[in-house]
Amino acid sequence: MPHINLGNDLPGMRGLMAFSPATAEPMNLLAEILLRSNDGLTPTERELIGTHVSYLNDCFFCQHAHAAIACHYLNSDKELVDDVRENPAAANISNKLKALLNIAALVQNGGKYVTPEAVAKAKQEGATDKDIHDTVLIAAMFCMANRYVDGLGAITPTDLSTYPPRAKQVAENGYGNHIFSAKQPTAQ
Repeated sequence: MPHINLGNDLPGMRGLMAFSPATAEPMNLLAEILLRSNDGLTPTERELIGTHVSYLNDCFFCQHAHAAIACHYLNSDKELVDDVRENPAAANISNKLKALLNIAALVQNGGKYVTPEAVAKAKQEGATDKDIHDTVLIAAMFCMANRYVDGLGAITPTDLSTYPPRAKQVAENGYGNHIFSAKQPTAQ
């Protein structure tokens, strides 16, 4: 049950965005830029970073929503997404992504936890300055989003089958007003 009267019964971020379209617009624009770009990191890698940070923040809605998007990009490889979410060091991903996920986890603890050694390790594994920049900003954005969703007690579906249809919509159409204005898609 949300802590405030949202005037809607939309789940997670969607309900909050419908309540406040003025803040939804810049938040969706930032998500579109950070999560759907192919400049350096792939959209899949970007969603995996957000999923891992949301897992570390124990934000049920965000970790499952973004895991479903990553899973969509990975042709339903839920096992890989779960491995990255819960233990990226042991996941079957590149060493570069492992190093970037380590930086994201440090950001989740606090910006000052990011060390020159962690950045050097990521660069050693092939990360560019742009990759590191985007990783830090994605992690910071997800910390904000996680606290926004949980801080207002947003409606959080526990039925995991509700996440993939919306994930498909986001993967195909991006982040934008359709997130909170379009009817919830159903599984096909």
